[in-house]
Amino acid sequence: MKDLPANQLNPKITRVWRINDAIWLTIAFLCVFIPFVIAAAVEPAGWIFITLGATALVYVVCMVLWLVVLPPIRFVRWRYELSDNYLDIARGIVWRKRFVIPFIRVQNTDTRQGPILRAFGLASVTISTAAGEHEIPGLDAETADQLRDKAAELARLAQEDV
Repeated sequence: MKDLPANQLNPKITRVWRINDAIWLTIAFLCVFIPFVIAAAVEPAGWIFITLGATALVYVVCMVLWLVVLPPIRFVRWRYELSDNYLDIARGIVWRKRFVIPFIRVQNTDTRQGPILRAFGLASVTISTAAGEHEIPGLDAETADQLRDKAAELARLAQEDV
């Protein structure tokens, strides 16, 4: 089997993942927790308080898992490499995925930068093909722009060769 791609993401991406995951886990927790709080206020019952405790426990376990355990592992497993003919992306913890995207198939290249990525000076590069989009998150903004431009140029050259 071919070696993993050479390039890693910027280490700051682990903080971005932690913030994003904390926001989404908290929103999901509140969507589950608040209705039971309202139900307990209207008509207190023992099973409601057990459900509230179990929900809070699951929330704490998920926060530890997603904010402490997974980000370093996810960072180590995320790799990419740009060659003259293709883009190679490897990612995944349990289900490991490897994408090799030939530039002849590339339709569009973009950079994206949400508010959290912007706060850390990071951006994501998205490569679009007819089969879907492939994203490389967590590159510093300058590297993301260079990667986007180089991928677009290699895609243009591959289209001209056809």
